[in-house]
Amino acid sequence: MPSRNRRLPSGLSWPLTATDVRDALGVLGAERADTVRLDFDSRPWEDGTLLHAEWIPPVRSNYGTGGFHPAWWSTVRVGVSPLPAAERPTARLALRHGALPELAAWIDATRTAPETWTHSRHSRRWRLAGTATTFCDDLQPWP
Repeated sequence: MPSRNRRLPSGLSWPLTATDVRDALGVLGAERADTVRLDFDSRPWEDGTLLHAEWIPPVRSNYGTGGFHPAWWSTVRVGVSPLPAAERPTARLALRHGALPELAAWIDATRTAPETWTHSRHSRRWRLAGTATTFCDDLQPWP
C-alpha cells in the first residue's frame, strides 16, 4: 500500500495485503464478496492478534442498540492488525501458510453451520507463535 494511503504510524506495517486475503479465499471470496468484509486496523492489538474474523449473526434485536446494521447480518468481518515493520516478513510468511488457509476453512464452515451456531456471535483470532501461527476461538484465552 502506498505510504500516502497508509493510516499507520511510522514503524508499523500490516503483515498481509488485501490481495493476500482475497487470494486465500479463492472462489469462496469471489462468490461471496458481499458476505466477507475486510478491514485493516490502525493499531496493534495488545494480545498480539494479527488476523481476526468475526461472524455477525442475523439478530434483529441488536440493530439500533450498538449492534450491526442489517446489511452486515450473516457476514464475516475479517481484520488485519499492524505490527512492528521489522517483524513483517516472518509474520507474513506464517500467516500466508498457516492462518489464511485456516481462515478460508473457517469462513467455509460458517456457510454450512447449523442454525444454532449461526444465530450466535463467533470469532477466531490468530497470532504468531515463533515462526508459526496459533489461533483461539470466541475470545478464549490463548493456548
